[in-house]
Amino acid sequence: MKNPIIFQNIPCTLVTGFLGAGKTTVVNQLLATKPDDERWALLINEFGRIGIDGALLASSQDSNLEQKKIAIREVSGGCICCTSQLPLQIAISRLLSEHHPQRLLIEPTGLAHPRELILQLSAPHWQTALKMNAVITVLSGEQWQQIKYRDHDGFQAHVRDADVLIINRYTQLNTSEKQALVEWITTLNSRVKIIWDESEQTISDTVDSPKSPDAGIANAYLSALNHQLNKSSYIISNQRKVNIAHHKPSMISSRSQTNSLATLPSSNSSTDKTEAQANADSDLPYRYHEEQQDFQLAGWRLPERYVLNADDLQNWLLELPNWQRIKGVVHTSDGWIQINFNPGSLTTRTIDPQADSRLEIILQLGNTVDTHAVDKAIEKSETENDVKASPVPINWEECDRELMALVI
Repeated sequence: MKNPIIFQNIPCTLVTGFLGAGKTTVVNQLLATKPDDERWALLINEFGRIGIDGALLASSQDSNLEQKKIAIREVSGGCICCTSQLPLQIAISRLLSEHHPQRLLIEPTGLAHPRELILQLSAPHWQTALKMNAVITVLSGEQWQQIKYRDHDGFQAHVRDADVLIINRYTQLNTSEKQALVEWITTLNSRVKIIWDESEQTISDTVDSPKSPDAGIANAYLSALNHQLNKSSYIISNQRKVNIAHHKPSMISSRSQTNSLATLPSSNSSTDKTEAQANADSDLPYRYHEEQQDFQLAGWRLPERYVLNADDLQNWLLELPNWQRIKGVVHTSDGWIQINFNPGSLTTRTIDPQADSRLEIILQLGNTVDTHAVDKAIEKSETENDVKASPVPINWEECDRELMALVI
């Protein structure tokens, strides 16, 4: 039997944000500031069963992740903040024991409730293993403009439980709208530090041309972002005080708890079962669909030899009803492409060949306002309350046939 590994004060940062806010972009920006001689690890939690974010991040790096001393582990198939601490504990344990990173970043799913994850990471045993730094939360200005996001409790929850708020996609906001956004944030969280992503239009240009006139803006933003990695978290430290106030163990039990829980297991049978299930699901083509919270999820994995018509695939995806997020790495007639769609941004880029094609979509159930219908109603001087959405009927077998029809 292997001796347990004890971890001490590994700097750890949560990067949270609602579905489609742009967390992956901010994580990439943080990784870009990593010193060459440091080892970092990233834990990604995906709500669906098919791991895609890891491939998206890996494809966005300029060189091999191992050479850059970056380790990525994905936890798919649900939220790590739900049910119990076991999936989170196992995932962190394996990352630390296998890669010995000097810093850990955690990106939970955009459908997670950050308070639950903060409660877990505020537990006594994590105080020894991890040094929790400022909770960095990403907020999209485009999303905030829409009532269905602004009034959504999950959207607000990410703001309430943030130490630092990165605001992106705000170039369409005028001065008064920016002020209204700041006031809205302040009513939810008066202590949060706000950083405007002034480099969002310039970072890609800066990478290609470091002497660009906008390079100073991009570098100043990245420096401010990186600075937050070593700032302490008021949110988590305050929660720890609450935990202590409600639970005061004796000296003996406190000492026992620290010794046992700060020592994380090097393996676990539950993880073995998860990996066995993943292997069983590896027979391609593979598809799943399910409903969780207010969303419908579906995903496909296809053999790399399946080549899909690029234009037809994009048109098919955009015609899906009430979609909220579309991600994928797909072999197409235009080569291997990365797909990263949210209602405010449609991004595709060429990537290196992958082992298989992966596609995942998230549809919002039809109990929310259709924003396109709202826009039309406003033009006719109708109120948003007059616009009602009906449930979204999805025939997944028909979707399978339509997708397979795109294979060349």
